[in-house]
Amino acid sequence: MRKGIHPEYRPVVFRDRAANYAFLTRSTMTSERTIEWEDGRTYPVVDVEISHVSHPFYTGTARVLDTAGRVERFERRYGKQDGA
Repeated sequence: MRKGIHPEYRPVVFRDRAANYAFLTRSTMTSERTIEWEDGRTYPVVDVEISHVSHPFYTGTARVLDTAGRVERFERRYGKQDGA
């Protein structure tokens, strides 16, 4: 690897504000804000809108869309086209 062209890879805390959850991992992300972690050290903190704790797919609250009903409603509203 060439020296001096890669960003620093270091510990960073990602905080999901919606779920009030934070986790420590390694990343090249940077932030001006810091947080004191459970181990007593201070790390940069990056706020994220959604994580595995609050995402509907991972929490089991995802909704299945009724696409057949949507297609039928569209055809009723605009009429079914025969041929192009």
